[in-house]
Amino acid sequence: MSYHFTKKLDASYDEAIARATEELKKEGFGILTEIDVKEALKKKLDVDFRKYRILGACNPSFAYKALQAEDKIGTMLPCNVIVQETDDGKVEVSAIDPIASMQAIDNQSLGNIARQVREKLKKVIDNI
Repeated sequence: MSYHFTKKLDASYDEAIARATEELKKEGFGILTEIDVKEALKKKLDVDFRKYRILGACNPSFAYKALQAEDKIGTMLPCNVIVQETDDGKVEVSAIDPIASMQAIDNQSLGNIARQVREKLKKVIDNI
């Protein structure tokens, strides 16, 4: 089982971020955090890295349900979506598969929530 959904785009990096953010919004997700990995690595290690942004996406109603079902699930929230430049000059958008990331947790209620979130994140990637 893959732990992510991925799609390559013929779009600019900034356009891909905007499209990902918009598609997430359509599915009820907001962006809680944004990490510019390229900038962080340059600042902390003085190394060059490709454009790579991590979007911490959260659907509040599903996060609330997940927290009610499993109080330590916050260690796996928010759902990360990445936008990165690839070696072939394209841009790739990937989202975590919550079923894969949560399969070690033996909690039926959480599994049902993960399936619903999986459908939404898969739709986001498919529609970008």
